[in-house]
Amino acid sequence: MSTITSRHIPDRLRNGKERALKSWESLLFLVAVVIFAVNTFASPHFLDPWNLSDATYNFTEKALVALPLALVIISGEIDLSVASIIALASTLMGTAMHMGAGPWELVAVGVCVGIVCGAVNGWLITGLGLPSIVVTIGTMSLFRGIAFIILGDKAYTGYPDLLSWFGQGYVWYVFTFELVLFIAMAAVFYVLLHRTNFGRVVYSIGNNPVAAQFSGVRVARVKFILFVLTGLMCGVAAVCLTGRLGSTRPSIATGLELEAITMVVLGGVNINGGSGSILGVVLAAIIMGLVTFGFSLLNVPGIVMSIFVGSLLIGVIAIPKLVKSRTSKGIRKASK
Repeated sequence: MSTITSRHIPDRLRNGKERALKSWESLLFLVAVVIFAVNTFASPHFLDPWNLSDATYNFTEKALVALPLALVIISGEIDLSVASIIALASTLMGTAMHMGAGPWELVAVGVCVGIVCGAVNGWLITGLGLPSIVVTIGTMSLFRGIAFIILGDKAYTGYPDLLSWFGQGYVWYVFTFELVLFIAMAAVFYVLLHRTNFGRVVYSIGNNPVAAQFSGVRVARVKFILFVLTGLMCGVAAVCLTGRLGSTRPSIATGLELEAITMVVLGGVNINGGSGSILGVVLAAIIMGLVTFGFSLLNVPGIVMSIFVGSLLIGVIAIPKLVKSRTSKGIRKASK
């Protein structure tokens, strides 16, 4: 008489992703607390409220871009042109200023340019079916190239005081406008991704776009909207960055796309799409802001921060792969 032996297999599929996501967010929170504590002991000036307020400038503009970029990556796409969109939006804002535009008109120019650039990316990717990485590498050069053609080696300065307030002003006490705007936008994107049907559709597209298409999801339309949203937030970031710097050069925001993508990936968003959360992106943005500010207080050269960001991006992508590989080997050995 043969006996059938059964092996208990934990139900990892039902809530596995949710548990992993929560644990990753908890880890990010713990890392943020540790970095905060290290900065506190490393510099006596770190806990000054105004210094902490200034620290928010190290991440808010990049984090504004990282919010919609997270949705783009969750859907299985990528946008490498975000920094160039900011450069072009800022350049055309300066052009409009020299043509007599007022501060609110400049804001409208920056936001509209961002929307148009995002729509161009979205149309090339969803309308013509081109790979997003190829398209956005191309538009990355295109948009910044236009900015260089308009400005050359010159710079726009003399922006109105109201525009400067968007980048340097305070809403209340030490809370900057940029920080309040980022918190508000994070709440909006949290609701959009985690509490609406649109967010569920984004996840389904990232997990299996073909199945989503056969389920009646208009995949191309959703992806087009995501790229337009990214362009919109790039326009908003351009307004804030231009107001904070008080000037525009074609090289503005160079390298911002690397840091924005690092925030997204560090926040737990799967670079291949299908999973991730806005809370993780917010925590990752805070971590990078604390690290950058801590380095500046210790007079660490900027190139070190670039090395740190590059290493962090590689590490965050590589470590889960290594862990998954070792786990798979362990499961195969246990099943023998």
